[in-house]
Amino acid sequence: MEHEIWFTAILNKLLAGVLTPGLTALHVPPADPAHPIPNYLAMEILVLGVILVGALLLKRRLSVETPGKFQHLMEVVVEFVRNMSSEIIGHGATRYVSLLGTLGIFILVCNVFGLIPTLDTPTGHIEVTLGLAVAAFVYYNYQGFRHHGPIGYLKTFWGPIWWLGFLLFPVELISNTFRLLSLSVRLYANMFAGELLEKVFGAMLPVVLPATMMALHVFVSFIQAYIFVLLPAVYISLAVSEEH
Repeated sequence: MEHEIWFTAILNKLLAGVLTPGLTALHVPPADPAHPIPNYLAMEILVLGVILVGALLLKRRLSVETPGKFQHLMEVVVEFVRNMSSEIIGHGATRYVSLLGTLGIFILVCNVFGLIPTLDTPTGHIEVTLGLAVAAFVYYNYQGFRHHGPIGYLKTFWGPIWWLGFLLFPVELISNTFRLLSLSVRLYANMFAGELLEKVFGAMLPVVLPATMMALHVFVSFIQAYIFVLLPAVYISLAVSEEH
């Protein structure tokens, strides 16, 4: 059993009496009835809370004449995602900025959470990254169905040459589904390996090397958040394009 983080312990103490009977009624009883919430889920909840508090603070302090540093930072983030979306998706990319930006911010905060003492990196767990991959997968396929219609979107998997469609269609479907694995495993593997290296080298050389590894963790956190935003933007572009 994994070591229970303090925030996880608080949630389990408050919610176990409600969650355990509910999960049991749904025929998915937790392995430990007294601790139904795992660390990674508790960390996701905490990350969500941090982001919501940040959004509320930003909303209260929004200003056109005297914008604060936090507002400047978020404007840079939004502009970055907007420009990237426009370059990849093209016309109409603005409608996807909110989803892509939310994914990027959530993943980045999750990635760096493990640097805070007594907390964990939720994206170092495959359950979290798979959930994020499923959200992106459902979203870009929904946009494809929305743009082309059900039949039209399925035709994009058939390819331009009708007599090769029998071969291309199953290959394209498998390739499309494989993106779930690609998105989830890439993020999980990088964050898990980073945390593992920090723990190993931190025990061996407790001063200089851990600081270096933490800096590398931050760098990888930004890179992986960017990649996780970039790839869904590419998938959206493919899903809504007129020629697949």
